[in-house]
Amino acid sequence: MSKKKYEKRTDLEKIQSQWNKLTGLHSRDEYSSAIVRAATAAEIAANFAVRNEFESQTNCSDDFVDSLLRWANGIEGKINRLLLPMTDGSKHHKVLADMKKRAEGINKKRNAVAHQGEFCNEDESKKVIKDARDFIENVVTLYDPTFKLKDKKRKK
Repeated sequence: MSKKKYEKRTDLEKIQSQWNKLTGLHSRDEYSSAIVRAATAAEIAANFAVRNEFESQTNCSDDFVDSLLRWANGIEGKINRLLLPMTDGSKHHKVLADMKKRAEGINKKRNAVAHQGEFCNEDESKKVIKDARDFIENVVTLYDPTFKLKDKKRKK
């Protein structure tokens, strides 16, 4: 059985792949790397939400939406520059606004690891992973109510 190439996966498949990877990293005490993967999974969830909003509200091409996702640059940009303005007055706006603070915390810790070389301990990693799970599941279920992250069983 061959695996689907990462770039051919859907956003939801990419989120789950990142989640599987971070679970393995965390189990090997690679806490800082697990934080980066958790933040990446959360950002892909934001991408998923943006794509769904554009699909339901516009006839914009996928290439145009992808260019906006690059322009928004990061989870905070995607929330502040795209999702919150696009959902203002909609049923999704409150959930997304509530998730904004959680995304800021995830991004702050990710940036400390990625840009300042910070090392994190297990408790810091567990908090970011918990916040990322909450963010991902709350955001994705707005558009796919059946979505739930699956925790991969690790061999001992």
